[in-house]
This record gives sequence, C-alpha cells and structure tokens, in this order.
Amino acid sequence: MSSYREFLDTDEGATVRGFLHEPDGTNAEGLILTHGAGANCSSQLLVTLAEAFCASGMLVLRCDLPFRQARPQGPPLRGSAERDQLGLRAAVAAMRRQTSGRISLGGHSYGGRQSSILAAIEPGLVDRLLLFSYPLHPPERPSELRTAHFPSLQTPALFVSGTRDGFGSIAEIEEALRLIPAQTQLLLVTGAGHELMTKRNRDELPQLIVGTFRSFAAGVAH
Repeated sequence: MSSYREFLDTDEGATVRGFLHEPDGTNAEGLILTHGAGANCSSQLLVTLAEAFCASGMLVLRCDLPFRQARPQGPPLRGSAERDQLGLRAAVAAMRRQTSGRISLGGHSYGGRQSSILAAIEPGLVDRLLLFSYPLHPPERPSELRTAHFPSLQTPALFVSGTRDGFGSIAEIEEALRLIPAQTQLLLVTGAGHELMTKRNRDELPQLIVGTFRSFAAGVAH
C-alpha cells in the first residue's frame, strides 16, 4: 500500500481537495483522478487505482470535483459542469507545483467526461487522458450522445470500458472514438458494467489498467 496524505490547495481560485499518493523519488509523472456523478474521490475504484499507479512510480492526486465539495451526496446540479472543469484546471495547476513530470488527467464516468471536455477546450493542458466508463449516452437513450467535443480533442486518450456498460456498447464506443483526431486506445474489461471493478476482477484489474496505460503513454511519448 502506498503512502498518501490529505491534500488541499486554493491557489487557483478553486479549491482542490483530495488525497495525494506519493511514490519514492522526485519528479515523477503525475496523474489526477476524479469520480463519477454518484461518488467521491474515496470510491473503491479510485483508491485502488491510485494505489496501483503510485506503486508503479506515479504521483497520484485523487480529488473531489467542486459539485461534490458543495454537497456530500447526490448528482451534479444543472450548471455544475463548467465549475467542475474549473476545478479540474486548478487540480492540474496544483499538480504542476508538485512535480515537473508529465501530467495525465482523467476519472470515472462524469469525472472522465469533464476531463475530456476540458482537454478539448484547452489543448496541451495535460499530456494524456485516462477515461474509465466514459458515459457515451444515458442508459437506453442512445441518441443522446455526449461526443460533441470529440472532434476537438487533441490529447491522446486511453478509454477503459466494461463490455456490459449500459452507458455505451463496445460498438458505440468504437464508432465514437473514430471522431477523435488524437491517438486513442480502448481497453475492454470483459463482463464488467459501468462500475468497472467487480469482486471477480478486482485483483487483476488495477495491474491491467496500469500496464496498459504505461504502454499507451510510452507509445505516445515516442
């Protein structure tokens, strides 16, 4: 288990609140992870992945989005997206004060979606995206696609999706990724739904994601 500490930063006008997982050594690559609409940064998925990435040598910040800081339970209220993107921008700035290494940004479902929108608005803000269970559309409403920003996305992105995710079938995700001009890769998790991590896969999933992302990042770097 990696060492982590509570983290609080208010230097950018938006409060960044969460936990920083610190590996041995300095100038490690940084990874910012955030949560879905119904969770917070202490979700089992984020904690487990943060531990695994930190063990691989990365500095990991898992943080609560502004909507979750404002209310401990419930989904984001209408109009939260822009403020949550400002919070993510502040988290990137805070991470840059912690390390001079490359910075990656992402998260689960809603958190990953807001990360990708921010990256599309501000190309070059981060080096890579790591998006878990991207909510391509609401369940059983496939016409309401959340891909308007995909053609503007210049940041390389690894998508991790369960084969039973009601927010987007594999065929739908594969079609959507063709809209993105940047380099992308899709990692499929067999039998997983939107929550991604299950009792059956929780032992091997973290290392699968870490290994795939590390390989993806190395390919992007070259």
